[in-house]
Amino acid sequence: MPFFKSLPENAGPPAVFMKYPEIYGPWSQLSQELMNGPSPLTQGERELIFAYAAGLAKCEFVYVAHSEVAYGWGIERGLLEKLLADPDSANVSPKLRPLLAFVKKLTLTPGEVQQADADAVFAAGWEEQALHDAIAATARAVFMQRLVQGHGFIPMSREKAAARAKERIEHGYVNLYPAFREGPK
Repeated sequence: MPFFKSLPENAGPPAVFMKYPEIYGPWSQLSQELMNGPSPLTQGERELIFAYAAGLAKCEFVYVAHSEVAYGWGIERGLLEKLLADPDSANVSPKLRPLLAFVKKLTLTPGEVQQADADAVFAAGWEEQALHDAIAATARAVFMQRLVQGHGFIPMSREKAAARAKERIEHGYVNLYPAFREGPK
């Protein structure tokens, strides 16, 4: 049950977004561009990064919701669970591995991220835009973790998360919320 008595028992981020559209309308626009706009990373890779950061931070709500979005974009089902259990044995491309290592370090020990971590990403063949987009997706995950955990939201079932993931893939991050479709007023 959420910590706020004004929210329904099954509330999630949309309840907060709709209550404060002046804040979360722009946030949803940012999310749309970050997760679905132009990027060297596929939409699936960005959702993989987002869900991975949430899983590393042990935020079940965000992890479950966005792992289903990643799987909906074609990421191999179960890959996130394997990455969290043993990243070295997970079936990840050599190019993606240093990017995920950067995300892990940025999530768990951000004060320890160094030039060598970025250089490993660049050496794998990624350009600066890709690393920026991975950093931004990780930052977005941290924001959402604090939002859901601060409000006391209860994680949804995998089945509900899969249905929501399908909606998110079809409609994006802005069109799910009717008040945000026209942009800020």
